[in-house]
Amino acid sequence: MGKNMIRSIATLALASMLPLSATAQSVDDWKWSATLYGWFPAISGKTSFPATGTGPNIDIDADTILDALEFVFMGSLEAQRGRYGFFTDVVYLDVEGDKSATRDVTISRLAIPAGVDLNATLEIKSWLWTIAGTYGVIATPEHSMQVLAGARLIDLEAKLNWQFNGNIGALPPFAASGSSTASESFWDAIVGVKGKLSFGADRKWFVPYYLDIGTGESSFTWQGIAGIGYDFSWGAVTAAWRYLDYDFKSGKVVQDLNLSGGAIGVTFRW
Repeated sequence: MGKNMIRSIATLALASMLPLSATAQSVDDWKWSATLYGWFPAISGKTSFPATGTGPNIDIDADTILDALEFVFMGSLEAQRGRYGFFTDVVYLDVEGDKSATRDVTISRLAIPAGVDLNATLEIKSWLWTIAGTYGVIATPEHSMQVLAGARLIDLEAKLNWQFNGNIGALPPFAASGSSTASESFWDAIVGVKGKLSFGADRKWFVPYYLDIGTGESSFTWQGIAGIGYDFSWGAVTAAWRYLDYDFKSGKVVQDLNLSGGAIGVTFRW
């Protein structure tokens, strides 16, 4: 009887340990997800290109000219283990546009004379790279939220071709036609929150959200994302609105930049 009792106790102990062990292992395992998405933003901002090496600047709003998305690549990777995790997000944009006979331009902040207009082509290429660590603060079936801290890089290359038509009169002397190219990179520290709110009878529908703010080599930057998605066994499909804003320090060719538009993404989990 004693041996049977010992066997029974041992069997119960082993049975109770197996689910705990499996649970501990599932908590300790890294959970990965990768997202490929299309983001189609409208771009606005202010640029100030040097017309000559030491001469005046041509000041023009980017949204006056930019109208075509030439090429785009976007993707993100995320990993989580228990409360801790990290993610990285990469965006490459190539945007170009041209404008004929526009007067929406100043020369070193001076208005151009009557009878003068500008033909211009502007191209902006940009890499955006975000990397951050996360820590879970809410984890319920209806709501998950993580705080985040990390860094974002924006690498810009801007090129302006211009041709002024008419008599520039008393404006500072500069080349009436020409081309100017500038490359600038900015690293900023960021903090923020991200998460999702699940709803529906089976909680397959969800509202994803993301917000960060930062500063560093730029004066200030912030980004916000919100949308709606649906979970599948293999991952999720999401539609969202994404807004990214940069305020750069004075003296830069690109002085401020705003990207805003809809995004559609497919996430794979393993």
